Amino acid sequence: MLNKLITGTVVSLLMSGAAFAEKTLTFGMQDNEVSNVYQGALAFKDELEKVSGGEMTVNLFPSSSLGDFKAMVAQVQAGELDMVMTGYPDMSYIIPELKLVGAPYVVDSFDHLQEIVAGPWGQDMATKMNEANIHLLDVWYYGTRQTTSNRAINSLDDMAGLRLRTPNVPFLIAYAKNTGATPAPVAFAEVYLALQTNQVDAEENPLPTIEAMKFYEVQSHIAMTNHFIASGAIQIGTSTWGNLSDEEKGWVQAAVAKGGEVSDSLTFEAEAKLVDTFKERGLTITEPDTTPFRAAMKPYYDELEGEFGAGAIAKVRGE
Repeated sequence: MLNKLITGTVVSLLMSGAAFAEKTLTFGMQDNEVSNVYQGALAFKDELEKVSGGEMTVNLFPSSSLGDFKAMVAQVQAGELDMVMTGYPDMSYIIPELKLVGAPYVVDSFDHLQEIVAGPWGQDMATKMNEANIHLLDVWYYGTRQTTSNRAINSLDDMAGLRLRTPNVPFLIAYAKNTGATPAPVAFAEVYLALQTNQVDAEENPLPTIEAMKFYEVQSHIAMTNHFIASGAIQIGTSTWGNLSDEEKGWVQAAVAKGGEVSDSLTFEAEAKLVDTFKERGLTITEPDTTPFRAAMKPYYDELEGEFGAGAIAKVRGE
């Protein structure tokens, strides 16, 4: 009798929970729990539960707990994971044309990137992603990459000879090479030590990353080179998306937009405050004219247009 009572109570609770959240999505990301994009993901979760009246929720899996971004994308494509966040240009391993939007100085600002994503070229990319069983929901702001060093960078000429740490990413290696620096790919976890021991002279990252990794302790200058607008693509599997009703799709879209607002505002606020923070710490902030930097990228643009066709860069930019 007692066993029946307990069993009945458990079943009742499970049924109650199922009624409260009829659909639970799964969402994987590489970013950790202290990142701005994770705060955005939490806002997405809260908003989804709110707008759906509790009928939908999402379980978050941060810190690469389900594998790196390629592993998670494969899980989404296979229908084993519902959602994933990756860098937008990082999806070029599946959609090669996304290399174009990753090229330094092709994107002027996050507003410009949003226009590109919503425009004809971006919609073509969205179609290609759908063909790969990935549906793009939104693009969130990760930050704008700047260049730190132990000498002032006031112009393109000041890049000459710098041993510049870059990730092992083709378009960032191209930034170093084409601006006159010597690219030095170093694992992210080893960058601080590489700077401290003068293995490299400089590195490039968004300001919040420079703060979080304490690179300001071993660098004396930050040049606002604005060479790359980093972004996170919020994606959902086409099988998951296709199984949602129009109403449920509306809930997800509204909640993702809310999460993006939270994440983006946190990153923009952090960047604005960090300029003053770094100055207070004694770092010198320079603002070189980036027009020559962009002009220096022409050989790399030519290389990309050799792959994707003449005028490909202008097409991405909407020119």
